[in-house]
Amino acid sequence: MKKLKWIKLIEKNNLFIKIFFVTVISITLVSLLITVSSIRVSTELFLDTFSITNSKINTQIRSQFESYSNAVVTTSNQIENNGTIKRVLSEEEFDSLKLAGSYYDIINQLDTVYSNLQPLGANMIVTGTEKQLYNMNYSYWPTSLSLLQDHPITKYTLATPDRINYHFIEPELLNGEAMLVSTKALSELSSDRIYGILYISIREKQLRSFYEGYTSEGNDVLLLDRSGKVISSNNEEIIGRDNFELLEYAKKGDDKDIESQDITLESRDYLVLSEYIPGFDMYLVNLIDKQKVTNSLINTREIIMISISTVFFAVIGVFIVSRRITKSLSRLVTQIAKQTKHDFSKRIEETGGYEAKKIARAFNYTLDELQEYVKIVVESQKNQRDAELRALQHQINPHFLYNTLTTVKFMVMQEKTEQAMETIHALISLLQSALGEVSQTVSVEQEIENMKYYVFINQARYGERIKVNYFIVPDVLQYHIPKLVLQPFIENAFFHGFNKKKEGYIQIMIHKEADTLVCEVVDDGDGMHMKKDQFPYVYKGKRQMFSGIGMSNVHERILLLYGDRYGVQVSSTIGHGTKVVVRLPLITKSTDE
Repeated sequence: MKKLKWIKLIEKNNLFIKIFFVTVISITLVSLLITVSSIRVSTELFLDTFSITNSKINTQIRSQFESYSNAVVTTSNQIENNGTIKRVLSEEEFDSLKLAGSYYDIINQLDTVYSNLQPLGANMIVTGTEKQLYNMNYSYWPTSLSLLQDHPITKYTLATPDRINYHFIEPELLNGEAMLVSTKALSELSSDRIYGILYISIREKQLRSFYEGYTSEGNDVLLLDRSGKVISSNNEEIIGRDNFELLEYAKKGDDKDIESQDITLESRDYLVLSEYIPGFDMYLVNLIDKQKVTNSLINTREIIMISISTVFFAVIGVFIVSRRITKSLSRLVTQIAKQTKHDFSKRIEETGGYEAKKIARAFNYTLDELQEYVKIVVESQKNQRDAELRALQHQINPHFLYNTLTTVKFMVMQEKTEQAMETIHALISLLQSALGEVSQTVSVEQEIENMKYYVFINQARYGERIKVNYFIVPDVLQYHIPKLVLQPFIENAFFHGFNKKKEGYIQIMIHKEADTLVCEVVDDGDGMHMKKDQFPYVYKGKRQMFSGIGMSNVHERILLLYGDRYGVQVSSTIGHGTKVVVRLPLITKSTDE
């Protein structure tokens, strides 16, 4: 059947479907080709522009490294040409007075020289052949003379006394911080005798400040030494690692004077720009991840969304034009189909062609007639419900009044005048509460107060042999319940629950479960048999509902007010008592009004 409906629909709209789908496919293909071409052209243009810009940036970064290299060279020359420093480092024997004077002299000279390095964030250490060590910032590099003498960089420096060497110190050797140390052997020009060693150290993170402002995600800067080790980088994970493949590309770019190279590393495409820094004898490499850079700066998603939006609005235009002839009738059919969502209360628009207007006008006339009929039915049902509720209330109140007046009569006969007056006062309070609108509710707090009046009346009659306990959760006191909804169950417990047993208890418990107010009346009295012929309202599936005269009225009253989701459940065991559970909706004063 479904297949036949689809075939009929296609046959009925055959021309419209062909025009619509051919146009949509054409628009989609054109938009797709334009989008792909735009992304490709934009990516190529951006990368070309980006490489030119980064080439200029690399030149600026290289100038900062060269400035630092020049500062190292200047410092080395000043140290080596300073006679005071040379004299102190060359002295072999010291007495205390001479030692103090020499220390004062060399510190003054070193402070003057160190002023060239201090603004760059570097430290300077000078050692002599006679076991002297002068550290300008001990907290910067807390090293000792013995550690420096045995370190490989010292041995390498002594082996190459005529040049400044740069060494990479691993992070684990210096409290977790990597460091670049430049060293120079201090020697006499006439005899080439080495009388000390100069150490100039700069932390890797300080080197990083030379270029970190020019980096971004996918745009990394690396400083590679001749062995391929990464001396510094904004990507901290690769510092100290060897990258021989990248070193080869850097050498290739320097040897052939190539500004940029397209390479593939670890299955990713990169653009590489490299600069050789003679003073460091290292390579400054700019590694650009094409995919990350283009994704962060070229909004591919935005381009795709624009294309999708273009296709979408084009399709809407095609649809409107294609459906113009049958537009009025289609709209009318759609509105009629949606009437069930509005319970036939929303009028349809009388627009379109002559035929569509006539059908819409006739349909709206039918809706108006239906609404008038529904109003009459609803009003009739409301009146009927109010009449039933009044009848139920009148069935409950006389039964309670009769029992109470009987109790007062016996008190008067026994000349218990004061107790009779208190009982009458409690009765008056209960009757005042019962008066009013048939559907009126009271708060749980007020209902409990009324129950206490009722219990007082019954305990005045039966004495204290039946005790009543109240277990009310404080957060339910503000909720409202129908008047005297619990009274019939307490009355039943007093009058019928303790015929064999002469004493016991009644517990009144009220709490909240999700969106339901649960009221329980539990006694440990005689209990009763729950038979279907005696209690026809008891059996609804597996649920048990009591149907005594007053209590069944409560159940019917709850059903009339709130529906079959709520009501009364009763379970009882002979010799163990009865449990009544009343389920009500959570009603506040505002919702009651």
